[in-house]
Amino acid sequence: MSERTIETVGIVGLGTMGAGIAEVFARNGFTVVGVERDEEGLERGKEHLAHSTGRAVKRGKLSQEEQEALLGRISFATDATALKDVDMVVEAVVESLELKKSILATLDDIVAPETILATNTSSLSVTEISAASKHPGRVVGVHFFNPAPVQKFVEIVRTVVTEPDVLEDAREVVGKLGKSPVVCGDRAGFIANALLFGYLNHAVSMFEGHYATREDIDTAMRLGCGYPMGPLALLDLIGLDTSYEILDTMYRQGRDRLHAPAPILKQMVTAGMLGRKSGRGFYTYEGADSPIVVPDALTPSADATHELRRPIAKVGVVGTGTMASGIVEVFAKGGYDVTYVGRSPDKVDAVAARITKSLDKAIGRGKLEESAKPEILGRLTGTTSLDDLADVDIVVEAIAEDLAIKTTLFENLDDICKRGAILATTTSSLPVIELAKVTKRPADVVGMHFFNPAPVMKLVEVVSTVTTSEEVAETVRALCANVGKSPVSCGDRAGFIVNALLFPYLNDAVKMLEAHYATADDIDTAMKLGCALPMGPFELLDVVGNDVSLAIERELYLEFREPGFAPAPLLEHLVTAGYLGRKTGKGFRDYS
Repeated sequence: MSERTIETVGIVGLGTMGAGIAEVFARNGFTVVGVERDEEGLERGKEHLAHSTGRAVKRGKLSQEEQEALLGRISFATDATALKDVDMVVEAVVESLELKKSILATLDDIVAPETILATNTSSLSVTEISAASKHPGRVVGVHFFNPAPVQKFVEIVRTVVTEPDVLEDAREVVGKLGKSPVVCGDRAGFIANALLFGYLNHAVSMFEGHYATREDIDTAMRLGCGYPMGPLALLDLIGLDTSYEILDTMYRQGRDRLHAPAPILKQMVTAGMLGRKSGRGFYTYEGADSPIVVPDALTPSADATHELRRPIAKVGVVGTGTMASGIVEVFAKGGYDVTYVGRSPDKVDAVAARITKSLDKAIGRGKLEESAKPEILGRLTGTTSLDDLADVDIVVEAIAEDLAIKTTLFENLDDICKRGAILATTTSSLPVIELAKVTKRPADVVGMHFFNPAPVMKLVEVVSTVTTSEEVAETVRALCANVGKSPVSCGDRAGFIVNALLFPYLNDAVKMLEAHYATADDIDTAMKLGCALPMGPFELLDVVGNDVSLAIERELYLEFREPGFAPAPLLEHLVTAGYLGRKTGKGFRDYS
């Protein structure tokens, strides 16, 4: 047990992050000494603190007296010797290895031998930084997330020489700040950034390759995954220069091609397009440091609404599972007559029962009027014969993810459906062109990927093959909008937008667990608290199903031939063992 008492903390660097860390310590009763290189830097730090605590007062999260007491616990200096009596120092200067090393070397001659030296680096090697100290065992990474007063997650980074009592004391101090600390090893990106920036870089490559617009990429991840921000908007918030440096550092340390910064990132940084802080990045902002997006040359026209370029009055749905039932409900609620086809009368009846139950729940929650229920149910026609789809204007296929079965179905639909009818598939990973090519109407075949549960999830990926006509794609987008969905457009390649960005990230998390770098709980905590994601990767994998996840990852690997997309062996082994997640009671965790 350490005998070290930490009551006074020094903060070196009072930029946005350093000032935020100083505020966190002072708010929790610690005496803080803030150090900057000159008076100008000190004034900026004081302004950061005044603005941040002032906002907290306005929001009722801090009283005027508490603000005054908090600021009264912070003293300021431009001379590092002011830190001679502190119990712990956190350096929060810019991400420069040489600068951080020089600061630690200077501190070595000023502070007491037992004083903990912490670095807030987000990507640099803590081991390399610690080498500048005569006592590297007292150096530890303490990585706060921005904004430090708000974000609950902190990564405690140990090197191979960090002393156990230093590690424990750092963890204990962070806990006293009301944060959730997670201990991890000294590897580029640690937990959160290592997983986050691979995903962000992939999104940049998707945009750079003109696969989808910036708006559609961001909308897809917000609505499809429940992320608080789309990846390109998040990069603008972080700063493209910061993001480039983090990715470059991760690539140089790990040599993973997925971390090699997308070329457009360097071009944008060189051009001064740094994101919000410069007023322009992937989006254009009202001014430097403004969060308000303004129209630019890439912004879709406000008049560019989706139009039904083919008349749609009657909809057909093939399938009777959860997804198919949800899609039937969506169209019926949207005012369309729906004919749905199942393999047996029992399965057909089950769809009506499922929709009735869903409508009753909506009525009970006050989201649907009782009078609307018979009207919606009256639009439904169930059948076991595909021939009953002869007069529909669009058919949405929602059967099992089996290419052979889907191919046979599309051959039959091509013969049955009237000329001009659109044939749509809800596949989440199979190539739509494979279905189009077996018909005599490839221009009328399109992907229409709903997300589960379809009545709730707003996103639909509208997938165009090289043969899909723009008239058909536009009609499907308009149809989605008419039933209250948000359509995004993309090309026909494995994973489309959401799964192509989501599943490599999930695969990276499995590899991290497989390498014993961190526990599943710590990784989930890192991504939920550090990145504000609704679920951690292992929670999500167990919900999706490890078998489903493995199938999608195999499709991505076959399509892109990217070594980093190869499914993690641990995932393969879990599926082989029947540990499929919640549906079997065992996955990355056990369920009762």
